[in-house]
Amino acid sequence: MSKIVVVGANHAGTAAINTILDNYKGNEVVVFDRNSNISFLGCGMALWIGNQIDGPEGLFYSSKEKLEAKGAVIHMETDIEKIDFDNKIVYAVTKEGKHIEETYDKIILATGSLPIVPNIPGKNLENVQFVKLYQDAASVIEKLKHKEIENITVVGAGYIGVELAEAFERHGKKVTLIDSAETCLPNYYDEEFTEMMKDNLKSHNINLQFGQLVKEIKGNGKVEEVVTDKGTYKSDMVILAIGFKPNNALGKDKLELYKNGAYKVDLKQETSIKDVYAIGDCATVFDNSIHETNYIALATNAVRSGVVAAHNICGTEIESEGVQGSNGISIYGLNMVSTGLTLKKAKLLGMNAVATDYEDLQKPAFIKKNNPVKIRIVYDFDTRKILGAQMASKEDISMGIHMFSLAIQEGVTIDKLKLLDILFLPHFNQPYNYITMAALTAK
Repeated sequence: MSKIVVVGANHAGTAAINTILDNYKGNEVVVFDRNSNISFLGCGMALWIGNQIDGPEGLFYSSKEKLEAKGAVIHMETDIEKIDFDNKIVYAVTKEGKHIEETYDKIILATGSLPIVPNIPGKNLENVQFVKLYQDAASVIEKLKHKEIENITVVGAGYIGVELAEAFERHGKKVTLIDSAETCLPNYYDEEFTEMMKDNLKSHNINLQFGQLVKEIKGNGKVEEVVTDKGTYKSDMVILAIGFKPNNALGKDKLELYKNGAYKVDLKQETSIKDVYAIGDCATVFDNSIHETNYIALATNAVRSGVVAAHNICGTEIESEGVQGSNGISIYGLNMVSTGLTLKKAKLLGMNAVATDYEDLQKPAFIKKNNPVKIRIVYDFDTRKILGAQMASKEDISMGIHMFSLAIQEGVTIDKLKLLDILFLPHFNQPYNYITMAALTAK
């Protein structure tokens, strides 16, 4: 039996802790977290802020009490001062100032990620903030109650920025969405799909200001304006959502790091130092779409990495299957999902990539409640292997992307989809399904 220390108890950490305690009795598990809560589902914050759910309670799926009931020792609101990897000792201090020295046999770093802070004047003004933690979302919700918060500027048009733009507009606020890129969501979708989301946001009165850099945030104590290289925007609140970076403060001078600072791990989640594991947003993943180590910060990846690390630490050797970066978003009823590489990204990587597109109604035309579906399948022209897929519809087409994720993982070719046995029922789809039709029209 081992003494296992886990640093961080959000998605990855909680998955590891539960896997150890549920499957391997007798291990001593000691957990440190600097926050006051455990397992907050950050991807549900926009729903809470936008009043699309009743409250934050359902965004938590574990707690200090639940993990303690299983036998873990939990130290909340406790900072790790340093880790002595040579002698296997963790040095921590509680919010009351009590110092803790904890030895370990094996350690899991689940330190997560931190918001990227832009180096611009005015970033410390009142009502300029990030939205990542439960406390951040609670603070925003409280401020939205004040009538003087009328104009809200969101900087960053990735998933979080777009979701927050919708949430604030649902409160009747005047929302401006700014990004240095020429569109929204460019990391996940090609232009044919990002244009759909742009039109969707515009139709709901979101002021889109793309292709410009924020130079300054102005105000007298409180924020009043956001100044870019192309314009000035009145702002009573500014949300900085330009991205995240791995939190590598512990061990960055000892452990091997990826190019963006993430802890580099093998397929068992072990770092360059024996008995030191890293999981979640602070660690790398193996990306099957490029067959290389990569950094993809998603809650699903975090949970899987926690499970893999836990089993290996406890003696059951398993390896990660790798990831494809499968993801999705739903804004004002427009559902978009993707996995793997976009056509643009595949070409930038030097691949001989092509795409096959198809658009049709989800169900037969005689079905009254029906919506179009747009699909793109990206594949390598030489090997025929599927590299990525994107889908968009007001229908719930989310389950379809799972097949493409598995296809990338297993090296399935576009030709294998042409006569794939896909079910048909008018309630669900058409006999000539858009997936097979897209494959049949491939070059």
